[in-house]
Formats: sequence, structure tokens, C-alpha cells
Amino acid sequence: MKVSDYVIDYLKQQGVSHVFEFIGGAIVHLLDSISVREDIECVSVRHEQAGAFAAEAYARMNGKLGVAMATSGPGALNLLTGIGSCYFDSVPCLFITGQVNTYEYKFDTPVRQIGFQETDIVSVAKPLTKYAVMVTEPDQIRYELEKAVALAQSGRPGPVLLDLPMNLQRADVEPDGLPSFNDSEEYRLLMQDAGDISDAVAADVLTRLRAAKRPLILAGGGVRAGNSAAALTRFTDLTGIPVVTSLMGVDALPHDHPQYSGLIGSYGNRYSNLILANCDLLLILGSRLDSRQTGTRPDTFGRGADKIHVDIDPNELNCKVGVSLAIHSRLDIFLERMNTSLTGYIKPDITAWLAYITRLKAQYPTYSFTPQADEIEPNRFMSLLSSRAEQFHAICLDVGQHQMWASQSFRLSANQRLLNSGGMGAMGFALPAAIGACLASGEETLVIAGDGGFQLNIQELDTVVRLNLPIKIVVMNNSSLGMVRQFQDLYLAGRQQSTVNPNPSFLDIVSAYRIPAYHMITMADTHPLDQFLSTEGPAFLEVKLDKDTNVHPKLVVNRPIEDMYPYLDREELRQIMCIGLLDEEDIPT
Repeated sequence: MKVSDYVIDYLKQQGVSHVFEFIGGAIVHLLDSISVREDIECVSVRHEQAGAFAAEAYARMNGKLGVAMATSGPGALNLLTGIGSCYFDSVPCLFITGQVNTYEYKFDTPVRQIGFQETDIVSVAKPLTKYAVMVTEPDQIRYELEKAVALAQSGRPGPVLLDLPMNLQRADVEPDGLPSFNDSEEYRLLMQDAGDISDAVAADVLTRLRAAKRPLILAGGGVRAGNSAAALTRFTDLTGIPVVTSLMGVDALPHDHPQYSGLIGSYGNRYSNLILANCDLLLILGSRLDSRQTGTRPDTFGRGADKIHVDIDPNELNCKVGVSLAIHSRLDIFLERMNTSLTGYIKPDITAWLAYITRLKAQYPTYSFTPQADEIEPNRFMSLLSSRAEQFHAICLDVGQHQMWASQSFRLSANQRLLNSGGMGAMGFALPAAIGACLASGEETLVIAGDGGFQLNIQELDTVVRLNLPIKIVVMNNSSLGMVRQFQDLYLAGRQQSTVNPNPSFLDIVSAYRIPAYHMITMADTHPLDQFLSTEGPAFLEVKLDKDTNVHPKLVVNRPIEDMYPYLDREELRQIMCIGLLDEEDIPT
């Protein structure tokens, strides 16, 4: 059997039905092996970075494995941003790169290059992968495939890379005689469950829950990465504890759930940050507590709370924020164990806490500015869009101001996913991610992008049209790279170097791809939005904003999480707080 055929057979056995790729000479054998099959499809994108993002979204939607392929040299290097995105956001993807023939590869020879487009992608990708290796012997293909996929999906998930020389791809092997990683001792150790919850730990957690007057759950990206959303909903129902989320955890709980209490962090909802600041018990589930969540003063984060942190990665425990109880465990194991322990559980009376949360939500709605008439205020638009967007199974956000407006104000129903680029924060993510999400789910998919990020992978409009995918694209156009421009206005005296540039006509560009295009300039006229949503197949909507539109509220450097800009009156904040305010002299300038 040809090695390239064996590789594709193996991918199909893993439940992979789509492989994202941009062809090049070093992967023609692999793609040819797909071309003769009907059970797995090549999705030819227009840039390798887009293929990597599409594979990431595909994996996030199906909860299993995404696959992207690229040729040697520039093709392989173009995958790196997507590989890094998978690594930081814990997404299991297999990246396969073609490589020059082994007899053309330099190995330890002290020259820069021998073969055309030869590049040592393994060394480059290793810091961004759980495993990266060049397979040089045909009889090692089964072992390395099984090892790579096992590592991608076990523990804290992440990307892996296999570099396959062309002469290896076209070699013949006897499948039944190939050594197996899944039969090895290394595999047995890898598959051992991480951190089974003891009776003592479960009892300790329950004791702390019962004692709390103001308990809170912080749900991070690990909830989805660990396939634990249903278990979290069950736990929340059993305990009645309210839930806030990180950016990557925004879709961990349906937003119409009575316990859902918004987004925390640097660009979170003000009421959510106030809720977290005032809790007396904080149960942190699958969050790495980065500075976008805690602000630049992690010592002040949840400072009045007894903190319990549960994470699959022991390196994240007590790393950035000290906690009272650190639990190294898979979230599904922890939550299922806790749900079992909650049989017959009598919920403590936290009526006053829930009333306090309800009051904060009503008192501090999230707006970027107070609209005076029918001008488009982004948070109000996101709320309107979400109220009419039940048809979408996935909402894919690009990176920038629109990402924060949507994460703050787009209300997700129980059947909807929201895909953000978190740790990498890569502009150009949303459109290719929507391609992967749409193919994984078979459902209509929504893109929300800014005018800057949309142009980074705008070539994928061709992929959308060629495959006739039901992807709807909203571009929030303020003719600037608004997130950085807002930073410049705040910290650099308004010097807007490189952030404000004229845009081309998006309506003309999109129409050139024969995608129906609409334009919305006022909240009073929602007819363009209605037309956009009712269009069959792909469609485009440009939403025009003022250049100086900002994301508010925003956490400023050195301020505790409850003290967001625009600042509340000190006396008003003091009255809201259940714990004391930090003295101004304790806040570095």
C-alpha cells in the first residue's frame, strides 16, 4: 500500500471528512490519494494560513480533530500562525507538511539549503506544537500518525505536525506489519486519566460551596476544549451558582440561562467584573487567567474570594493567581464527579447575592457610547443582530473592536457556538474559521469582522463562493484599526500612526465575487439587515461606524478589575462594593 494512501485511510478512521489545503509539489501524492475517494474531501483554500484557521474551527466544532496540509517551504511556514492559534487555545489539529526527498534534505550538513523549497519546518514549529517530527522511514508512518493524534487529543489538547518527504509519501508499506504506537507502554501512560477526584477533594469543594454567601463560577475555554459544556450546565442547575466567562469561554453556557452573568476581563461587561470583584468564592474552571482576564494587577483579582482552580494543565495552577485549592483534573471528570456528589444537595440561600447581580446588570448595561438618535451604536447592533440570528449554528469573530462588542453583547442560544481567536489574537481568523465551522456543522455560519481583519484573508471569498457555503459576513467598518487606534488615543496622545487608512469599496469587491451585498448606516432602517439574513447562500453586510467609535468599558493598566474606564464616581463604586476599595496610593501610575 502506498504511504500516502495509508495516511488518508488513517485520517478517515479518525472521523475526518475534510482536509484543508493549498496544493504544492511536495503534497501532490497525499492530495492525489484523496482525489480517488468519495468519503473524504479536499477543501482547497487560497492561502495556507486560511487552511490552518479552517482546520482549527473544524476541530472546535466537531470536538475531535482538524487537519490541514501544505507544501514545503513557504507553504509550511504559512501555516504557523494557525498552528500557534491552536496551541494557545488548546485545539487538537494535525498539520501535515510535504518535504523534499530525503536524499535532497540537508539534515546536519552545514549549508542553508539543498532541495528547492527545503525548510526545516519541524524545528520552527516545535515551540508551537505538542509534537513535531519528520518521518524518514516508511515503516514508521503508523507509529508516528498514531502518536501525533494521541498527543493532539490527550491531556490539554493542541496541534501536532508531521513532515513527510516526497519519497516517503510514494513508498510502499505492508499495513499489517507496521509497528503501532497504540500498543506501546508510552500510549498506556498517556491515556491514564489525569487527576481523578478523591472523596476528600469532592467533600472539600462541597464544604466551601455551602459556606459561600456570594459564590461564582468563572468558565474558561477549557470547558469547550474539554467537552464539558453539558456537565457545566448540569452543575450550574444543581448548585444555582451564577457564571461569568472568559473570552474563550463565552459560549460555555447559553446566554438565556438564568445563571449566565456575562464576560469578564479587560473588555468585559462592567457588571460582570463587579460581580467577580465582589464574590467570596470563585470556582475557576479551565481558565489560564491571563492578563486579559485579570488585568495587570493579578494580586487584586478576586481578592476577597476563596479561590478554587481546576485545570488539566498543572502548569497553569497557582501560576498567575494564587488560589486556596488547586485541582489538577480533566474538567469532565471533575464536573461529573461533583454532579454525582450533589445528589440530594440543598442549595444554600444566596437570594441576596442573586438580587445584587440582577441589580448590577440593570444598572450598568454595556454601550460603547450613549446613542442620541438612530446612529449605530455597536453593542446595540450586536444585540439586534443576535435577536435575529437564530439560524446560525456558529458565530466566528475576527480580532479587534468588533470582537469585543460581539463578545459583550451578542446573546447566544443553547445551540450556538462563538469562535474567538484568543491567545494568538490573529486578525484574519474569522472568514476561514467560518469555512471550517460550516463544513463541520453543515449549518449556516455567521462572520463578524472589522474592516482591517476582513482584508487579511479576503481571498477566501473565492472559497466560500466556489463551495457555495451558507456563510453570512458582517463587517463593522470604522475605517481604522480601531483597537490599536483606541490604545494610541489613550496612551500616545492621539498619534494615530498606521491605524487610520481609507478602505476600498467592500460592496464592489464582494459583488465581484457575485455575493449579494448590503449596507446599513442607521438603526432606524433595518431593511438591509433583513435582506442580508434572508438571502439564500452567502451574503455580505457592511455596517458603517464613526472612525472614533471605541470599546467601552475598558480596563486601564494598573487598575483592579472592578475599576473600568470610564471610571465610576468613587462614592458610587464604594457603595457598590461588598469588599473595600483599593486605596489610590496602592494603584501604581
